[in-house]
Amino acid sequence: MRRQVYDSDHEAFRRSVRVFLAREMAPHIERWERDQLVPREVFTAAGKLGFLGMAVPEEYGGGGVDDFRFNAVIDEELFRSVVGSAGLGISLHNDVCLPYFLDLATAEQKQRWLPGIASGELITAIAMTEPGMGSDLASMATTAIRSADSSGDHYVVNGSKTFITNGINADLVITAAKTDPNQRHKGMSLLVIERGMPGFERGRNLVKLGQHAQDTAELFFRDVRVPVANLLGQEGAGFTHLVDRLPQERLSIAVIAVAAAGAACDMTLDYVKQRTAFGRPVGSFQNSKFRLAEMATEIDIAQCYVDACVLALNDRELSVADAAKAKWWCTELQGRVVDTCLQLHGGYGYMAEYPISKAFADARITRIYGGTTEIMKEVVGRSLGL
Repeated sequence: MRRQVYDSDHEAFRRSVRVFLAREMAPHIERWERDQLVPREVFTAAGKLGFLGMAVPEEYGGGGVDDFRFNAVIDEELFRSVVGSAGLGISLHNDVCLPYFLDLATAEQKQRWLPGIASGELITAIAMTEPGMGSDLASMATTAIRSADSSGDHYVVNGSKTFITNGINADLVITAAKTDPNQRHKGMSLLVIERGMPGFERGRNLVKLGQHAQDTAELFFRDVRVPVANLLGQEGAGFTHLVDRLPQERLSIAVIAVAAAGAACDMTLDYVKQRTAFGRPVGSFQNSKFRLAEMATEIDIAQCYVDACVLALNDRELSVADAAKAKWWCTELQGRVVDTCLQLHGGYGYMAEYPISKAFADARITRIYGGTTEIMKEVVGRSLGL
């Protein structure tokens, strides 16, 4: 079915993205997987071609086009190609972190940070999760206590974060902390902690089941003095700021999940046409036909819903519940698809040299980050008055 969500400008943009991925990223994936890191130069290369900060106003060096469809094109191409999770840091930078700077930064902060974000010279991350905290953001223990002395007005930050995407590469870390530890939700604020601030340390680049090229780190804050000028948004409104921007984050994950499911289905279709068993192509057996037919149908249906969500987001109408529906359904679909596709590859699917093996490992986390499937269903249930 022909998709209605994109116009000629988006498709021209897509062709440029494909050229960039083929030239700058695809040839290096295996090395990045071994290194567990995508080089910073990839971000600056993407920035030069206009693939970062598309919504950043032109006066700050961005594209000046606030249209999430361009973000979705990049996400789709990253995850429909062999690049996969190696591009997750770019998606996080564009889809998740940038809205905080666009929506909440002061004029001075925008002047200070947006040019570097658009060029890729300043890589961003967001630090919410803490060891043992799980999905209960309000229970975080990281504190940011305001103080003033001869050096100026600042916050003293203490605590730690874990599972932070872009944690090794990041120059600007949007950090959620308790400015009033006696409050749960109303005591939370967002501070931008910058590379090189004394007391800000990075721990391990965490070794994961999948998504090996994506740096995921532990962060530690020991008496980090953060200027009050680095407060993002309003003091005490951090929880609200996070909740307001979660729909776009979850939609981004849904876009990626559908694209990754489609890529897995495509590579499996090619495989079963070529692989033979009992003297005939594996794809000619009824089980193979039916499973692929089921997957193709579900992917197309999911794509229609996600496209509708993208348009709703552009119109500022995407609800928290609708984004949660997209996130849980599409990531669960991705999990089912890659599992079935690996099965259709037989023993070869379990071999690391086959892309479906990597797709299988990479997919498992998508049902967890950005809000687990269980939390998403809780959000949808509450929207039903339950």
